[in-house]
Amino acid sequence: MGGVDLTYENTQRELATDKGVIRYHEAGAEHDDVLLLLHGSGPGVTGWRNYRGNLAFFAQTHHVYIIEFPGFGVSDPIEGHPVLTAGKSVIRFMDALGIEKADVIGNSMGGVVGINLAIKFPERITRLVTIGGVGPNLFSSSPSEGLRLLQEFTDAPDREKLIRWLNGMVYDPALVTEELIEQRWSAAIDPEALKTAAMMYGSAAFEMQQKFMADSDVPPYWAMMHKVKCPTLLTWGRDDRVSPPDMALVPMRLIPNAELNIFPKCGHWVMIEAKEAFEGSVAAFLAR
Repeated sequence: MGGVDLTYENTQRELATDKGVIRYHEAGAEHDDVLLLLHGSGPGVTGWRNYRGNLAFFAQTHHVYIIEFPGFGVSDPIEGHPVLTAGKSVIRFMDALGIEKADVIGNSMGGVVGINLAIKFPERITRLVTIGGVGPNLFSSSPSEGLRLLQEFTDAPDREKLIRWLNGMVYDPALVTEELIEQRWSAAIDPEALKTAAMMYGSAAFEMQQKFMADSDVPPYWAMMHKVKCPTLLTWGRDDRVSPPDMALVPMRLIPNAELNIFPKCGHWVMIEAKEAFEGSVAAFLAR
């Protein structure tokens, strides 16, 4: 960006669609290759909070868009399950801006969204990078420790539960600053964000999901990962307590062109906690 400081204000954009406004951040406009950054879920999450530290790096080589999914308090909410509405919003976004195909980085839920897009729209996704979150628990308990903490917060939100959950997200507790706690708390109690969280992580929603999977003829998304045609880089924190690294084994085996990079002394937020190593690894993968 020629030395321009990438702030929230100077990168924020709005896109009006027939399903409400999608808000996003844009940088690296002089590049032809498009990179979409898809955020995760959890109390107070936004795409900007997930990726603001990585935006300047990837804007050196790509035209980068951080997309804010509907229902997380930034873009306009729409009816439906957040993972499904997120995927549809990405296609709607790409169509509206005339983006035929793009590289994708997806954090946690954003990685699941990315894999679903690569299965359903293989011609639109050129390369895929996931950060934790994809695949089934093989050896670790389900829900994991981090998801249990998230469930406890979602069922009866309070500040102490939020702090416990945030500490479960990282390897280094020094990352859980007062500023981070305040940011996440004020965003987490947004009515739309609370509604989305209840649909995804409330104990009632979890029980419903388990029942649906037991009674359904529809295979889980991870059973369809052999259909992902694009080169895929799975990145993982070795100390991830939300999606423990044993989850990586199924996508690593099923996705035909998958490779796995595990970062030591790192929790669920690989792009934040292992920032330089993550950026270097992803840059090399995208440049191939």
